[in-house]
Formats: sequence, C-alpha cells, structure tokens
Amino acid sequence: MKEHGIITVIGKDKVGIIAKVSGLLAEEQTNIIDISQTILSEYFTMIMMVELNSAQDIEILGEKLSELGQEIGVEIRLQHEGIFNAMHRI
Repeated sequence: MKEHGIITVIGKDKVGIIAKVSGLLAEEQTNIIDISQTILSEYFTMIMMVELNSAQDIEILGEKLSELGQEIGVEIRLQHEGIFNAMHRI
C-alpha cells in the first residue's frame, strides 16, 4: 500500500506557483493524486495529496518544498497523511 502526503501552499498569488510546485514533484517522481486550489482576495491557497515513493524520505522532500517556497515567496509544508489526519480530527 502506497503512503500519502499532504502538501499545503499559502501566500500572495502570483503566476507560476502551481507550475513550480508540480515541476519539483515531477523531478522527484512524486505523483499528484488530488489537488484543490483557490484564491482568497489576493492570497493563493492550495492543498495537494501526493503518493510518496517507498524509498522517498519525506523529510528531504519537505525540505526541498520549503526551500522552493522561500524562493517563490510562499509557505509550503509537507506532512504525512496520518499526521495531517491526526492534527485535523474533530
């Protein structure tokens, strides 16, 4: 069974955010399972569910995404699906 991760992206809207994030994921051989994005006033928000490779270190991918976020001026976080679910349980 494949493991899943949840990626959140939040920041001021600008051209290319989705392209850069999905480009990095493609380079890392990470499949996007689902994606939802919206613009709230001038703020871009996106949540992605991705399929994590069994050999893939979630911490390393998370660091790469965080570094990309700093480069493009948004906050990007990656969490394992289990942790995300536990944190958002009502």
